[in-house]
Amino acid sequence: MSGMTAHELQAWLRSQFPKEDERNEWKGWRSLKHHVSGQQGDDVVSYVAGISNMEGGALVLGVEDKTLKVTGIADVHTYTPESLKFQLTQLCSDLPSEGLAVQELIAADTQARVWIVQIPKHAPRRPVRAKGKAWQRIGDSLFELRPDRLERILSEPLANFDWSAVVVPQARIPDLYPQAIEVARKKFADRNATKPWAGEIAAWSDATFLNKARLAVNGELTRTALLLLGRSESVHLLSPHVAEISWKLPDERAVEHFGPPFLLNTTEVLKRIRNPNIKLFPATRLLAEEMPKYDTRVILEALHNCVAHQDYERCARIIVEEHRGHVIFRSEGGFFDGQPEQYLAGVRMPGRYRNKFLAAAMVELDMIDTAGFGIYEMFNKQRRRFLPLPDYEQSDASHVVLKIYGQAIDENYSQLLMERSDLPLEQVLWLDRVQKKQKISDIQTKELRQAKLIEGRKPNFFVSAHVADATDTRAEYTRNKGLDDHYYKTLILQHIQKFKSVPAPEIRDLFLDKLPDSLSATQKQAKIKNLLAALRVTGLDGLRITTTGSGKGARWEIVRP
Repeated sequence: MSGMTAHELQAWLRSQFPKEDERNEWKGWRSLKHHVSGQQGDDVVSYVAGISNMEGGALVLGVEDKTLKVTGIADVHTYTPESLKFQLTQLCSDLPSEGLAVQELIAADTQARVWIVQIPKHAPRRPVRAKGKAWQRIGDSLFELRPDRLERILSEPLANFDWSAVVVPQARIPDLYPQAIEVARKKFADRNATKPWAGEIAAWSDATFLNKARLAVNGELTRTALLLLGRSESVHLLSPHVAEISWKLPDERAVEHFGPPFLLNTTEVLKRIRNPNIKLFPATRLLAEEMPKYDTRVILEALHNCVAHQDYERCARIIVEEHRGHVIFRSEGGFFDGQPEQYLAGVRMPGRYRNKFLAAAMVELDMIDTAGFGIYEMFNKQRRRFLPLPDYEQSDASHVVLKIYGQAIDENYSQLLMERSDLPLEQVLWLDRVQKKQKISDIQTKELRQAKLIEGRKPNFFVSAHVADATDTRAEYTRNKGLDDHYYKTLILQHIQKFKSVPAPEIRDLFLDKLPDSLSATQKQAKIKNLLAALRVTGLDGLRITTTGSGKGARWEIVRP
């Protein structure tokens, strides 16, 4: 995201925060400058409290209302992202600090700064108050918290309650499936092969292993252990809660149900999904692209996410519906931390989990990651397969509904991905919405038209068929646009890991010739600075960097867990 001009930054913000509503608010510098002394109900603190008292969301600072034009943050010596975050935690009572973040973006041409405040949902059973008063959002407006909303907040579960961490007193190791324990041991050993104690794993008793793998607490089995490793006949120990994945084939009225152990049975669900090879025909090649209808890793990622994030207290099944050209995954409970589009860039990391204990165990068994890359990887794998991107369009506050496609919708879209692997991810997302007949903003429309990627009149746009005309400029496009930030960050981490400690100028010298030609020397320096700042604050793949020393002696090193 760094390295964008002010215009590109405006377009990106518009794609991420398309309108002001209960979740999103845009504010100029004036509102930020007076966030302490401003009128209550029209200052930053009140907006943060109001958004937190709904479902959480984002406050975009340094932009013009209505247009999202980048106006910037002035007087940065008085306010910094860190000091703003501190002020918010001081002035908003019961605002959760976990998940609260202030992200800084700098326009490469104007150096104008934009701050995105990621706001977590309120602490359950406690409304967030701004300087003593509680607020809520209705549409894009702020009102004092109404009694009905307050009642719903007070009836929510306690913040520290985790259904998956509850010990099941009647459960014993014989209630677990031996083959599931064996597979879990192997996955745990593979994941921890570099740990000093890795050689001891094989000698551990089952009880010791279950404790170490976060499936048991002091030798007592948890609901997590029964979900992932339990025998099918032991599922009654979870009653009245439902632990079941139902595979449905509506066209043939076929249904099959799968209970624990989910460590093994998610693979059995995968096997039920028919996955023949399909062919796509590039416009400028003689041979067809042949591949399976579905990427098995994408299907398993979707299944494991359903298991990890299901709201089991709703006593409902996870549903997998297989249709002719797509598969739908439906799980109970809305998105618990943020929205799916916030994870598409690969920079958002979940701050909290509905089933924290279960998620931690699934990480230990290499079923999911907790760095927020699952959605990012699903979208990129589907993009590399030249098929429509996954979407969450049918999701609501009570359900997460993911649709994964196994066939093309628009041949022009698939051919464009085959011929234009250099397209930025945000443009691919917009084109995907076009082929699905979903709305895109005027700014997105203008950018796609200028790139000759869409045709037609609003709202009936379609993906341009003139693929070959655009392919002659691919090399020039990549030189001017550059590669994505994930590539640059990975390169930085690899370089620092190899040499342990790296002087600050060395990173600059390493990257100057790798950044896009469209950036000036000053803009390249700013981009490198932004990449390093992002690696220091949010990191990548669980790794962060830090500086030691100061001035000319400053060096970059990996932060050790």
